Amino acid sequence: MPKMKSHRGAAKRFKKTGTGKFMKNKAFKSHILEKKSAKRKRNLRKSEVVPAAEEKRLRKLLPYK
Repeated sequence: MPKMKSHRGAAKRFKKTGTGKFMKNKAFKSHILEKKSAKRKRNLRKSEVVPAAEEKRLRKLLPYK
């Protein structure tokens, strides 16, 4: 059977942790930043763990990660 291909869009957006969970960057940080508070923008810098409900779909998109 041929090798499966990773979904390139997903591969650029998600990283796998040592424990096997997926991390993602937060949205809403690219533009219209003037009206967002400094605290909100600071918290948007951090990455977060992908919810468990989404993990099954991600495992299918990224078979080798």
